[in-house]
Amino acid sequence: MNNLEQYDVVVIGAGPSGALVSSLLVQKGWKVLVLEQQVFPRFSIGESLLPQCMEYLADAGLVNTIHEHADELGFQFKDGAAFHRNGQNTAINFTEKFSLGPGTTFQVKRADFDKLIADRAQHQGVEIRYQHSVIGFTDEAASATLQVQNNKKQTYDVRAKFVLDASGFGRVLPKLLNLEKPSTFPVRSAYFSHFNDGITDELFDRNKILITVHPKFNDVWYWLIPFSDGTSSIGVVAKQTRFNESSEADTLKQFIEQDPYLKKLLANRVPITQARSISGYSANVCTLHGKHFALLGNAGEFLDPVFSSGVTIALKSAHLIAPLIDDYLNGEVIDFEECYAEPLQAGVDCFKTFVKGWYDTRFQDVIFYSEQNSQVREMISAILAGYAWDKNNPFVAQSERRLNVLAQLCQN
Repeated sequence: MNNLEQYDVVVIGAGPSGALVSSLLVQKGWKVLVLEQQVFPRFSIGESLLPQCMEYLADAGLVNTIHEHADELGFQFKDGAAFHRNGQNTAINFTEKFSLGPGTTFQVKRADFDKLIADRAQHQGVEIRYQHSVIGFTDEAASATLQVQNNKKQTYDVRAKFVLDASGFGRVLPKLLNLEKPSTFPVRSAYFSHFNDGITDELFDRNKILITVHPKFNDVWYWLIPFSDGTSSIGVVAKQTRFNESSEADTLKQFIEQDPYLKKLLANRVPITQARSISGYSANVCTLHGKHFALLGNAGEFLDPVFSSGVTIALKSAHLIAPLIDDYLNGEVIDFEECYAEPLQAGVDCFKTFVKGWYDTRFQDVIFYSEQNSQVREMISAILAGYAWDKNNPFVAQSERRLNVLAQLCQN
């Protein structure tokens, strides 16, 4: 390798936001390099996409390949979300929503999904180097230089006019540049695995993610994400103090069997992957951009998996910043705070309102309310479908105030 390679843009991470932004920029004629620490396919959570994602993927020419390979990869058609709490069942249909745009999407095994769209990005002309880690960042007058290490522990430098950190939970630049700050959310943990689910209940809708509230603790919830091959991703989320010292597999088993509905529904389940856990995943940063860099998706802020917002925020950030980088490289002066950080944060704050409302039960009361207004329901459906940036939706424009009023009505 040359001592100093030069690119228009270097993207850190080949996950969804990295694949999307690199595809969009290559299509504009820019020379783009993606540096990915791992080898694809590799495991990742965030398996239940939201319909808004499909719009962003379509704009980059990545959505057709998802439809073409959905059956062979076990991607499950998804049209909404189902909820269960103490014998109470309800569901949201994403096609019945306030905002314009797709109303359906897929539930995907991220190892296969991420590789699929990364391969498509390569086909479009993106250069991806796997097992190459960014270990240093130096800001210069007109560019930035990255120090990179390959899988043979060899180091080399790459210079870029702009760097985009799409490293997700790796949070490469936040760590290198000391940008991290504590999340406003309590520290929570998730225990999860993949199963042959063995579900025989004819009333169970595989076209929806199932979110179940623990029968005793309203701040504990489960996800059940079905795939089309008879397998499911199953997990439980709670404050770490709710968990004991059992193994990850035993902890997950114990919690599944604490809920009568899940215990019966999943009586025939067989684990097919080793149980895993993550803790303290919610994170934040002091800035989303600098002189020659910007943070995308989970590298900037990850909220909570309860409404599957992670991939949507990641793709939104990539979709939002790509035209700005194109303008920047063409010599225009860009206010990244006004044009990128603030618009992105507006949708993140909307999601944040409903995540907080879930854990303090205000939003749970709304979801399980038996006499829902159809128009309000469509507005809520739009947010749960990922349209958290549609300011025409009153529950986006004034999320905290509207949720408070709605919760009070549902409690009376």
